[in-house]
Amino acid sequence: MEINEHYDVVVVGGGPAGINAAIAAGRKNMKTLLIERYGFLGGMSTAALVYPWMTFHTNNGKQVIKGIAQEIVSRLQERGGSPGHIRDTIGFVYSVTPYHPEKYIVLAIEMLKEAGVELLLHSFVDNVCVEDDQITSVTVTGKSGRIHIAGEIFIDATGDGDVSHLAGVPMFKGREKDHKMQPMTMKFRMRGVNTTKITQYMIDHPSHFYKKSLIDELKAGKVSLSGVQGFYPQWEKAKLPINRDQVLFFIGPAEDEVLVNCTRVQGYDGTNVHDLSNAEYEGRKQVLMVADFLTQHVPGFEHAAVTTVGTQIGIRETRRIIGHYVLDKEDVVQGRKFDDVIARSGYPIDIHDPTKRGVEFAFVKGDGAFDIPYRCLIPKNVNNLLAAGRCISTTHEAFATTRLTPSAMATGQAAGTAASLAVEKNVSPASVEVQDLQDELKANGAVLE
Repeated sequence: MEINEHYDVVVVGGGPAGINAAIAAGRKNMKTLLIERYGFLGGMSTAALVYPWMTFHTNNGKQVIKGIAQEIVSRLQERGGSPGHIRDTIGFVYSVTPYHPEKYIVLAIEMLKEAGVELLLHSFVDNVCVEDDQITSVTVTGKSGRIHIAGEIFIDATGDGDVSHLAGVPMFKGREKDHKMQPMTMKFRMRGVNTTKITQYMIDHPSHFYKKSLIDELKAGKVSLSGVQGFYPQWEKAKLPINRDQVLFFIGPAEDEVLVNCTRVQGYDGTNVHDLSNAEYEGRKQVLMVADFLTQHVPGFEHAAVTTVGTQIGIRETRRIIGHYVLDKEDVVQGRKFDDVIARSGYPIDIHDPTKRGVEFAFVKGDGAFDIPYRCLIPKNVNNLLAAGRCISTTHEAFATTRLTPSAMATGQAAGTAASLAVEKNVSPASVEVQDLQDELKANGAVLE
């Protein structure tokens, strides 16, 4: 095989985890390549319209995710691409972080260029060459044909664990008892929404909304509407053939714009192209159905219209590596601390049932945050590979919090930093000194305590 290029660090997947991993490695003067299958960056944040980012804080308001993730938010604020962290008026978490997807894409590319990272778009990794438990190269297919790329350390930030799977890493898929996965969602945006009317309806009918909604604060003018969960009577009366129990949407980026998260496509495997083909069709049918429902039955949507539908259906759950440690539900709920912590999160467990209507919640006790250990990023069987983002090592339950975007950003920065240290010291990621890794992360703004 003729190798076309050789890099210190090769990151596969240009979503939030991959972006942050590549920036971290590039800033450590590593020759770094970021590979992305689409012609744009952002992963689920842009391709599937996952919006807003939630959450950078614990439920008591302490920010536990910073570093490169916070730098992205701050730089978006400077260019009018985000208001920063604002209160979640649903009350499920302390804060949400709205952002403008196109401004995020451009900023991400600029930050990658500043860090000296090379970018390869329109390129899909379809083969991984492994020799003696080491990845020697990956092969990407695109308009230019097949390109073979060698590297010292590889980072799987594909979300679905594609690189790990192709490399022969042992993997989890879905929940342990039956491998069923959380449902997919086709998200969409509507313009022409009267948010003032929605706010007044919430004040007048508080029982129609999620019990933690900040309705008193809305009434007092202390917060502005950022998200809505409820309209229970309207949803129940409509009896749409969608297996969920409420309306959910978030405001923005424009004042009269909302991101609707109401479709639910169950029973499909996001790593199977036949299932994905069916899910895309089902999701788009549901979009039209939900949009009609909103304009006909929900106050404030009378003059609204669909403006944007996801480039692809949003995928919550597929494969995860089996790593040196598997984060579980009790680790999250008890707010456990680990000596090899590389990121923290305050997001609760949030499982969209694979077969039923509901969502299972479990909130973090103690100080409201749990640790993500470095060992969750290190797969078994392959020595020069790290995982970041959705495909790190967790159970089905713990995955329902680590899958969220700010956590993916944090594990991405950790993976990129660890990969750089491994190259510098000429050791495997598993042999990187955890204290050195933690010191680097702290020096670059990460919160580890």
